[in-house]
Amino acid sequence: MPVQGNGIPEASRLSDLFSLKGKVVVVTGASGPRGMGIEAARGCAEMGADLAITYSSRPDGARKNAEELTKEYGVKVKSYKCNIGDFNDVEKLVSDVIQEFGKIDAFVANAGATADSGVIDGSKEDWDKVIQTDLNGTAYCAKVVGKHFKERGQGSFVITASMSGHIANYPQEQTSYNVAKAGCIHMARSLANEWRGFARCNSISPGYIDTGLSDFVDQDTQKLWLSMIPLGRNGEAKELKGAYVYLVSDASSYTTGADIVIDGGYTCR
Repeated sequence: MPVQGNGIPEASRLSDLFSLKGKVVVVTGASGPRGMGIEAARGCAEMGADLAITYSSRPDGARKNAEELTKEYGVKVKSYKCNIGDFNDVEKLVSDVIQEFGKIDAFVANAGATADSGVIDGSKEDWDKVIQTDLNGTAYCAKVVGKHFKERGQGSFVITASMSGHIANYPQEQTSYNVAKAGCIHMARSLANEWRGFARCNSISPGYIDTGLSDFVDQDTQKLWLSMIPLGRNGEAKELKGAYVYLVSDASSYTTGADIVIDGGYTCR
């Protein structure tokens, strides 16, 4: 049974609490073949959710992912183009999804941009792109879907933040990204308070996850990263999907304003 606002779910069994049957979940940035977005979507599909997944520049990848999820799990999945840094795009996305699916139960704000320079070496445009996408874009998603959650009296908003919102990565310089993700973590806390009467909001802070986006980094730097991770390896995106399912599902009905760090122990040192 659905949880209204901050209510207690009627279900008691974990199999029922974690079930997403009948729920509609939006996952932004899910067009990659092995990224965090597609694994979050896969986890939700495994538990029975219907899905809307978004892409910014890879329509074929998103379409392929949608088709594979539908075929493998028997759920309804559609892909949508959305640049989350454009407020009008986000408004259209939410409107289109509601028109197609009838509602949105949970929204995973996962799409983002990475940084490859510091404040001095990077251009103004480099800084603006990361902040606009990772921080402002997440806020746009919250603003638009939050209105829908308030009207329905329920909802779960999950932000993909980063351990970089807790620490300053070394040796690469990525201040804009660190600042944006720190803002996302505090945005989740703040929204948990702001939305206390009708919806929950939480964030997930992954560490170094092997999604292919860091393949350009030289091997010496990557070896240094690994030496700083107690588990001694990068994570895989599939190791995050359980956390996304937990925060989207009724199993987390008393969890709001939380940040789940999944980093192989990096930030414990």
